[in-house]
Formats: sequence, structure tokens, C-alpha cells
Amino acid sequence: MEKHVTLFAALNIGFGALGVFIALIIFVAVVGGGLLSGDAEAMAITSIVGIVVAAFFIMISVPDIIGGIGLLKYKPWARILVLIIAVLDLFWIPIGTAIGIYTIWVLLQDETVKLFTPPPKL
Repeated sequence: MEKHVTLFAALNIGFGALGVFIALIIFVAVVGGGLLSGDAEAMAITSIVGIVVAAFFIMISVPDIIGGIGLLKYKPWARILVLIIAVLDLFWIPIGTAIGIYTIWVLLQDETVKLFTPPPKL
């Protein structure tokens, strides 16, 4: 199961980074379009829209990156965070659904739960 956890952690980090990259592209395209228009009102509107849309993509992407890094370090909180993200990913048909099902299957296996259980303190 360690290979599955590592693979899924890499997928999480990759998709999170892709989401941040998309946020930057959207921000530059929308705000840049307003700046190119030369109209003050268009600049104000596109700036607000670009910031809001980019912030939305960053808000849904950063938890993927954080969860992926936590999975690589076998942190118990990361397993819970990624399970929550996986349930939300089920609604992103078809790729998110496949990844969400795979994630839920991997992270709910007994062997995986043992990987994320901290050793008892003496």
C-alpha cells in the first residue's frame, strides 16, 4: 500500500500545482485583458473578476498540495484531509470521480490505516 499512497500523494501534489498554475493563467488573462482595453471601468471589473476566480482556484488547489505532502510524510491528519478532498473530487466527472474512488479505496484499507497510525508513546 505504500506505493499506492506515494502515487496518490504525487497525484495530489501534481493536480494542486496544476490548479495554482491555472489560477495564475486566469488572473493574467482576465486582468491583462482589462488593462489592454484601456477603459478604467473595464480595468476595475476585470481586476475584481480575475482576483476572485484566481482565489477560488487557489483555495481548491492548496489543500491538495498540503494533503499530498502530508501523505508523503505519513501524517495522520493528511489521511483525513485527503479523504475529505476525495469525496469532493467524486463530483468532478470523469477524472475526479476515478481519482476519488481510487483514493477512498486506498486510504480506507486496513494496511493503509496502520501506516498512518502513530506509534504508541511509552
